[in-house]
Amino acid sequence: MSKPTIILATSNGVGMGHLARASAVALALKDVANPIIVSMAGGIAELPSYMGIRCEYIPGRDRGWMSREKWDKYLRDRLLALVEETGATVLSFDGVVPYPGVIAAKNSNSNLALVWVRRGLWQKKPQRFVLGLQSRMMDKIIEPGDIAREYDHGPTAIRKDAVLTSPVSLFQPTHAMLREDAKKALGLDPHRPAVLVQLGTGDSDVNEKMSAALSGLLGWKDLQVILTKAPTDKNGKSLAPDGLDIKVLRYFPLANVLHAFDAGVCATGYNGVHELLPAGLPTVFVSNIRGTDDQEARAQWCHDKGFALRADQSDLSDITAKVRELQDSATRERLSKKCAELPAANGGTEIAKILLELATKSRANKPGTFTYTRLIVQEHINRGLRHVANLGLRRVALVYRFLNPHIVVEVTKQEPPQFGSQTSTIELRELIKGSVRFEHLIEGASEKYKKRRKEIAHEAYGELVEIKKK
Repeated sequence: MSKPTIILATSNGVGMGHLARASAVALALKDVANPIIVSMAGGIAELPSYMGIRCEYIPGRDRGWMSREKWDKYLRDRLLALVEETGATVLSFDGVVPYPGVIAAKNSNSNLALVWVRRGLWQKKPQRFVLGLQSRMMDKIIEPGDIAREYDHGPTAIRKDAVLTSPVSLFQPTHAMLREDAKKALGLDPHRPAVLVQLGTGDSDVNEKMSAALSGLLGWKDLQVILTKAPTDKNGKSLAPDGLDIKVLRYFPLANVLHAFDAGVCATGYNGVHELLPAGLPTVFVSNIRGTDDQEARAQWCHDKGFALRADQSDLSDITAKVRELQDSATRERLSKKCAELPAANGGTEIAKILLELATKSRANKPGTFTYTRLIVQEHINRGLRHVANLGLRRVALVYRFLNPHIVVEVTKQEPPQFGSQTSTIELRELIKGSVRFEHLIEGASEKYKKRRKEIAHEAYGELVEIKKK
């Protein structure tokens, strides 16, 4: 009997949380099914060469290459084409809100089972208003466990429509390298301490948190500070204080080399918490309050239960002070010892089992057209709610633009989309970040699939022009 094909789709969230969970599930499925990962997140570039699993990047609506309405249809058609190409029977979506294109794909194929991998610990954002409608569109809802679930008071906490699993983590003791091997893999000095810092950069407040955290590491003798992204602002100015030995390294999955580090400073996202703590890494968590994820609740639980230190994300001096505490070996030993009490994070295997069982069922549920229509209408309403606060500013901008119109100096056709089935991390990273529209194809794509993909791209992009303005 041939292995069933299961598509694991993820949204373009902040960080690698969605992709890390999908990767853990895909690895668990590898021996019993044909998992395929599709994602709007640029981090998908890290996956194919490491995992040996077919992947496809789908440009998100944030790229601005087409209107929102066109993107919804583009996503639907991309998913349906991939289902037809691979014979997939299950589509799993890991994201806060299933895009209309995802639900439309389900609504267009009655044989396709749709699963929503819905993380808990939501903040009370507008997305909560469509939870009921979205849930009714699903064949199954899975909530990956969260060690801080006790502190979940968000809109998903009171719902009874999801199957709860253990936490999902790419860190598995059986795959993690020993300290010496991990340091060698990262090119670190084996005789010097090392700290992993994963806070991100971008807006001014995020940059300030990075600087405050790095300042807390000053004075740690012979320290190597490892970041996954250069600590610079948008103008290229360094956010790091003088006196630190900083190295910027990329390694996937970091979960396998976490034993190389003596401590960590990390945002309190699902991925960071469920990798660093199971690895026993003494950590200071500095929450990112943007998005739907209630990182503050997760950080508070970790602090209250003694598994990690929580820095007040709104107080730069507290961030520096909490990070400085990591320099104390007794503090690090206490935190690491406490982390050993955490239960195994086997959620990836549990989710894989659920998806496999669904893939071998005879038929998926067919959602009612009325439910689907209501959901799309509500999605449009919520989109309006999210932007209503900006209406006044937009109107002012429109009046200004009417009085001061752009001057068109050149009109040129955009370059045609570039198609390719690259698997190299370096190649994929450049293509995904590039300005040329990139249409990624799974390895071994048929000629029929390539033809259909070109039709989809043409419908989405049309004969767009680039207008250069003063």
